[in-house]
Amino acid sequence: MELKKSPDGGWGWVIVFVSFFTQFLCYGSPLAVGVLYIEWLDAFGEGKGKTAWVGSLASGVGLLASPVCSLCVSSFGARPVTIFSGFLVAGGLMLSSFAPNICFLFFSYGIVVGLGCGLLYTATVTITCQYFDSRRGLALGLISTGSSVGLFIYAALQRLLIEIYGLDGCLLIVGALALNILACGSLMRPLQSSDCPLPDKTAVENIPERYFIYNEKEKSLEENICIFEKSYSNVEKCKSTLANGDWKQEDPLHKNSTTMAHTKETETYKKKVVEQTYLCKQLAKKNWQLYRSYCGETLALFKNKVFSALFIAILLFDIGGFPPSLLMEDVARSSNVKEEDFIMPLVSIIGIMTAVGKLLLGILADFKWINTLYLYVATLIIMGLALCAIPFAKSYATLAILSGILGFLTGNWSIFPYVTTKTVGIEKLAHAYGILMFFAGLGNSLGPPIVGWFYDWTQTYDTAFYFSGLCVLLGGFILLLAALPPWDTCHKQLPKPAPTTYLYKVASNV
Repeated sequence: MELKKSPDGGWGWVIVFVSFFTQFLCYGSPLAVGVLYIEWLDAFGEGKGKTAWVGSLASGVGLLASPVCSLCVSSFGARPVTIFSGFLVAGGLMLSSFAPNICFLFFSYGIVVGLGCGLLYTATVTITCQYFDSRRGLALGLISTGSSVGLFIYAALQRLLIEIYGLDGCLLIVGALALNILACGSLMRPLQSSDCPLPDKTAVENIPERYFIYNEKEKSLEENICIFEKSYSNVEKCKSTLANGDWKQEDPLHKNSTTMAHTKETETYKKKVVEQTYLCKQLAKKNWQLYRSYCGETLALFKNKVFSALFIAILLFDIGGFPPSLLMEDVARSSNVKEEDFIMPLVSIIGIMTAVGKLLLGILADFKWINTLYLYVATLIIMGLALCAIPFAKSYATLAILSGILGFLTGNWSIFPYVTTKTVGIEKLAHAYGILMFFAGLGNSLGPPIVGWFYDWTQTYDTAFYFSGLCVLLGGFILLLAALPPWDTCHKQLPKPAPTTYLYKVASNV
């Protein structure tokens, strides 16, 4: 089925609006988990490395499951996936309010909420890319600011709720707010198929569709029925030898009618059994062919040099770039910054600047004269330098400036789908994006615990942020080296691959 041409407006703006609020509601608490992180440290008394796993899992699990999320969105559509994921996020947040220890939070907050967020992110990005083409950068920038605005508001909201209702009450209220995702999902109308409907098939053509098979040397449906009849006749002979002999004395007319009815039932039964067996066999072959095709497409993606560098860059970026949003509040406390100096939570500064970065970078991506891949590389290199500067910040003002810079550069998430689309094409976006998000989730899951373990070993964050900065710098330079010569081959519209065709043998019902 071919989708209608992207409208670049119309109902697409409703999709942008509800996708914005979907990301706002689902990512608000997981991205502002730094506020909860401090409370969990005091409540459970665990090490910083172990406690950091909760927040890192919430951001990483959904991304690790991105291939599965992409498959779910492709199979069921964005609307059902969004509604189902709303229940996951809300239920996980509410369940976390009853957590007796950190291990319980690993499941309720880390896995359940994280998986729901991953499904929602894939659904919103996929349906937005379907509705927009020439304005795709702007649309992606707008919806991705939802998570950043959520980070800004939820950082202050969760702190206020904790002061009034405690940690458990805060999680219950935030979970109740997440139920509004269900209303957003109901408005995600799928992009309809082409306006020119296919001509209706005749009844004769409709019947054999169930028996499409690949062009292999095998028995036809009629041949299978003949084989079944032979085996069935043997069974009937055995039954007749064991039957009562009084049948010979029955009336001939009654015998003939009984025999005809029995024969008709036998034929119907035989045909149904053979049809079902035959259908199951062909469906299994078709699914196996689809799995082989999926693996082949995955290998073809990694033959693209820019795509291979892109997955390395996103992995290293998330290992080094994600920890500040989770740990910056604790960094300020470890640097002996007085609470009186806090004009605004550092996490809130990261959140609002991330929203600004996503919007501005998304707008820049739509300009023809800007190479989006080089723009993405520039954000990686500058972010790596900013991370290396965190150990030198000893005051609230310096930490606030660095938080703003890091937040703005983290806004490169809005152009990442754009870069992926330009690299592999819109036809392979869902497949490629799912793979890249898997590696992003791996980086998200590993980054904060590694930084926390560095602190547990050295009792300082200096070494940890040097490591984070070098990771992001390394990823940026690898992507730059891979993109310099062949970017033109990625920027040009790649020829569409010829659709895979199969020769079908159709079982006749005649």
